[in-house]
Amino acid sequence: MLVSVRLFAGLRERAGAARVEVELPERATVADLLAALELAPRSCVAAINREYAPPAAEIAPGDEVALVPPVSGGDDAVRRVRVTGAALDVAALSAAVRDPRAGAVVVFEGVTRAVQALDYEAYAEMAEPKLAAIAAEEAERHGLCAVAVEHRTGTVPLSEPSVIVAASAPHRGAAFDGARAVIDRVKAEAPIWKVEISDAGRRRVEGTLPPV
Repeated sequence: MLVSVRLFAGLRERAGAARVEVELPERATVADLLAALELAPRSCVAAINREYAPPAAEIAPGDEVALVPPVSGGDDAVRRVRVTGAALDVAALSAAVRDPRAGAVVVFEGVTRAVQALDYEAYAEMAEPKLAAIAAEEAERHGLCAVAVEHRTGTVPLSEPSVIVAASAPHRGAAFDGARAVIDRVKAEAPIWKVEISDAGRRRVEGTLPPV
């Protein structure tokens, strides 16, 4: 069977592509996939249908398969990722990314403006793993010590935050660049949609298709 495998971060860069096609026998396992790609068993973690899978897990035709490498910021670089209907806590995210190695902490808040409220809808089961993947990739790319991302769903009143990104790094340039990269990708790639609420009624905000 032909399996399409998504690659991230260093694996993607080494392959020169975000996805590779691998021919495997029927009932092949994650271990078989790693062997076919000549990857060491503990060099990355496989995910099947957005769930981490052990080496013995079988891959079925049509499964969504991805390989997730470790991030250079360490296993704890992604400190907090959440899609929630509750109000967001800026101080909590700032605290989550503080690290003895960090000389800079940058926190970005995206807040409701110009209308009474924004109403957010999310495919949360997919959005949270996507946010985690974005955070891990940008932590590696920018040399961040830690990253945290939260996005709110439901109604977000005027001036309240709907999304927060916190990033820490040894130096301010990397912290600013990393936080900017994370929020730009969250806006472009996460399966989250919004409707503006005003005296004129409800207006869905048009977006663009995420990259595939």
